[in-house]
Amino acid sequence: MSEHDVMNKGTIRLAAAQMNPQIGDYERNLLITLSMIDKAADIGAKLIILPELCNTGYAFESTQELAAAAEPVPQGRTTKAWLEKAKQNDIYIVAGIAEKEGSRIYNSAVLLGPEGFLGTYRKNHLWYNEKLLFEPGNLGFPVFELPFGRLGIQICYDFFFMEGTRILALNGADIIAVPTNWPTGSNTWDERGYCMGDYRAMVNSNANKVYIACCNRIGEERGVTFKGASIITGPNGWPLAGPAGKDSEEMLYADIDIMEGRKARLLNLDESLKDRREDLYGKLLGYNSK
Repeated sequence: MSEHDVMNKGTIRLAAAQMNPQIGDYERNLLITLSMIDKAADIGAKLIILPELCNTGYAFESTQELAAAAEPVPQGRTTKAWLEKAKQNDIYIVAGIAEKEGSRIYNSAVLLGPEGFLGTYRKNHLWYNEKLLFEPGNLGFPVFELPFGRLGIQICYDFFFMEGTRILALNGADIIAVPTNWPTGSNTWDERGYCMGDYRAMVNSNANKVYIACCNRIGEERGVTFKGASIITGPNGWPLAGPAGKDSEEMLYADIDIMEGRKARLLNLDESLKDRREDLYGKLLGYNSK
């Protein structure tokens, strides 16, 4: 199906590129991301999500190693290369990157499009050793206006805190992109090949009536193994694509209807966000009591 056919059907094709970046192999990592962007464009995707820290790898051993790999945004080499691809392919890109701002380094995701650099999200919830390396995010929960809908971004551990997804939905996000590096652990996958992150995506989509695309990585890096199982879910919570394999680089894609998603969120008779009792939840949950 061509991009023209997809657009005529009133849908947007969304892609998630599961890949295997590696510490210390920047050139290879960048080439893989550029190839994935081309592949997404070839299948008619308008939005591609790449994993967390996809150009550098994840398992940094020191602040010095991280600082050497981090780049300013959007002036850095990686962002410029992705921007060129976005313009060439008329595609929007969400990709994880180590962002350097002065002496501070953030675990970030950039949003790029044919018109140029559109914004940055910085990971709000730092996991485990990330607290020793990165600064916590300071940009809140931005929602970006794109030609086809509104986009929110979370990164990996952010997604384990349901408040962020709810805030993005309440602020009008149609799609939530989640670049991630989910590691393996005990009982990582169930008998169907789903991991807990997949079930979180299904629940968060259903609870907030939004499209969610979790793009994970695979492979092993300095003793850490990553679980794959990327997934795209719809506003009813059911998977639209995936989960991807445990150890394969692959592209997931799904055709999503923004208006149908908005109907589910704004006009749904059951589980409506309008039916929340904010007066009972209290400020401890981040709501303003009425």
